[in-house]
Amino acid sequence: MSYYSSRRSRPSVPRRVIGDLLIALTVIFTIWLSVIMVQRILSVVLVESYAMMFVAELAICLIFLLFSIDVRTGFLSKAESVVVKTLAWLLRIVLILSCGLVLFTLGKIIIHANTHDTPTAQNAIVLGLALQNGKPTDDLISRIETARQFSESNPDAKLILTGGNADVTGKTEAVIMQELLTEKGVAEDRMILEDKATSTKENFANVAGLIDPAAPVVIITSDYHMDRASIIANSAGFKSVLCDPAPSKLIEYPANIMWEIVNELADTPTYIQSLFTYKDTVVRSGCLSITTYSKHI
Repeated sequence: MSYYSSRRSRPSVPRRVIGDLLIALTVIFTIWLSVIMVQRILSVVLVESYAMMFVAELAICLIFLLFSIDVRTGFLSKAESVVVKTLAWLLRIVLILSCGLVLFTLGKIIIHANTHDTPTAQNAIVLGLALQNGKPTDDLISRIETARQFSESNPDAKLILTGGNADVTGKTEAVIMQELLTEKGVAEDRMILEDKATSTKENFANVAGLIDPAAPVVIITSDYHMDRASIIANSAGFKSVLCDPAPSKLIEYPANIMWEIVNELADTPTYIQSLFTYKDTVVRSGCLSITTYSKHI
């Protein structure tokens, strides 16, 4: 190969710079995600579920890394054989579409995290969160505080506390939430416990048997979880879902967002159905205000 043909086969300087940036961001994100997920795996009861989720999240990181390396080096274009080059281009298309789908889902989650409806209803569903080392996480405490604020603004409303996954002491997420809300001054007769559910789907399926799904209901959960929670609530038969997202920790946002992306994409039929209500969510969100992000810090 001549000097000039070699020069022509090299990616341009801007492409190499962008590729280097994408590789660096992907590696940093993967390390950040790994630290958080390993810490969680070592501190939760649902070790196997968290480990499987971590593997799926790493697979997405690998897809982005391969895409970034291709941007940097163009290695998928360097094959001499027509067959190999065709397969390489097919792989490139798959990588681009996969990255695009992940980024679209990310945007959908962030928009729904910024959807703040007027939380007025006779019932609010407060979703639990896995305990770590037998204690509520900061995000679960934030959900509880949001529930307390809702109870003050709606003195006649009931709080449905849902979450099983008992810790080593036998206390479920729902029981922990009830204890903390009682300490915050919420009367026990205003709380209904559903302590059998082990997933978001089970949360709403079980609560649908306790209250009228046709009536308006407020969902209280972490901001990053609001998109998937609303999707599942609709699929469980809840007709009028209002969002009251609790602010979450910025430091753990990458792991939480990746968790939601994997779960949403894994439930393909429900995910596709949710796209038909996406426009309404964008309008209600008041799209991406800086003040909402300040709550994460």
